[in-house]
Amino acid sequence: MFPAAPTPRRELPPAREAAGTDRTEPSGQPPGVPQQASGPAPKAGGRDAFFDNAKYLAIVLVAMGHSWEPLTDGSRAAEALYMTVYTFHMPAFIIISGYFSRSFDMRRDRLQRLITGVVVPYVLFETAYAFFKRWADDDPGHPISLLDPWFLTWFLVALFIWRLTTPLWKIVRWPLPLAVLIAVLASVSPDIGDDLDLQRVLQFLPFFVLGLLLRPEHFRLVQRRAVRIASVPIFACALVMAYWAAPRMSSAWFYHRDSAQELGTTWWAGAAMTLALFGCSLVLVACFYAWVPTRRTWFTVLGAGTLYGYLLHGFLAKGSRFWGWFDDYAWLHTPLGEIAVTLIAAVVVTALCTPPVRRVFRFAMEPTMAWAFRKDPAEVPRSREGAAA
Repeated sequence: MFPAAPTPRRELPPAREAAGTDRTEPSGQPPGVPQQASGPAPKAGGRDAFFDNAKYLAIVLVAMGHSWEPLTDGSRAAEALYMTVYTFHMPAFIIISGYFSRSFDMRRDRLQRLITGVVVPYVLFETAYAFFKRWADDDPGHPISLLDPWFLTWFLVALFIWRLTTPLWKIVRWPLPLAVLIAVLASVSPDIGDDLDLQRVLQFLPFFVLGLLLRPEHFRLVQRRAVRIASVPIFACALVMAYWAAPRMSSAWFYHRDSAQELGTTWWAGAAMTLALFGCSLVLVACFYAWVPTRRTWFTVLGAGTLYGYLLHGFLAKGSRFWGWFDDYAWLHTPLGEIAVTLIAAVVVTALCTPPVRRVFRFAMEPTMAWAFRKDPAEVPRSREGAAA
C-alpha cells in the first residue's frame, strides 16, 4: 500500500511504526505516537507526511476497489479500473509495512505491541465479521473460525506472520530473490489450503521483504520529477492493457489467494503470471509513490487511522452486497452511478479514519492490555532505585 533533496540518514524507525494500518503496520503506528523514522519527506507533528499521505491514499483506493467489484460484470471500464488498482494498492500498503518493520526483533515490548496491535484486532474483527455475516446475510451457520480469515482480516494474519519472520530476512544473503521464489512455489501449490490464508501470506511476501530492504533514498528516487512525468503514460498504458485484458483474464489473479491450478491453468503459466504481476505491481507502485504528496496536506492526519478505515469499511462493503443495493438500484450501473459509488466509498473510508472514530474504536484497535502481560523483571529493580533516589 503507498521527495526532496538528499538528507543525512537518520536512525531507523521503531518497530511499533508500521506503515499501513495503525498500530503495527501499512497499517502501523499508533495515533499520537511520534514516528521517528527518517523518511523521504518533511515531518508533520513528528511523523513523516509522505508515509501518512501514502497510507491514506492507499486505503481510499482499497475502498474504491471494493465499491467497483459489483460493477465489473456489466462494465468493462469498471473492470479495467478495478484490475489496475488491484495491481498496486495492496503492494504499496505492504511495502510501507515492511519499511516500518526494519527494526523489529523479538524484544519484549515489540512482541507486546504485535499482540495488542495485530492479534487482538484480528480476533475481535474476525468474530465481529462472522456475527455480521450471520445477521446481514441471513446465514446462521457461518462459522467463527480464527484459522480461516474472512474478507479483510487476512491482512492482519499476514502482517503477524511477516513481522515474526523479519529477523530471518535480515540474516539471509538474498532475501528478495528467496521471497519471490517462495511466492512462485506457493502459487503452484494447491495443497497449501485455506488455513490462515497462507496463499496470500506467501504470494504477497516479496512486497513485505522489499519494504525491509528499502531506505529513505529509495523513496526519494521515485519522487523525482522525471519519474512523476513518466508515471502518467505508464498508468495510461496500464489502463489500456487492463481494458484489453478485462474480458480475457480473471481478476482473481490479483487477489493472490489461489494457486494456478485452482484458477484453471497450468503450474508453469501460474509461475509466469506470478512473476509478471510482481513486476507490474512494482512499476505501478513506483508510479503511485511518485504522486504521493511529500508535504503536509488536509488528509495527512488521516494516515494514522488507516487500520480503522480498513477494517470498519468492510461492514458497509459487504453489507451493500448482502442487502442487494447494487441489484435494487439499476442506476448505480450507469456511468453517473459508478462515479457516485466511487465518491461515496472515498467519503466513507475518509470519515472512518478521522480522530473521533479512532477514539471510539481504540479499545479494539489499540488496547493497552497491561493486565495481560507480566512485568519485565528488570523494571522492578529500576523502579526501586528511582524511589530510593
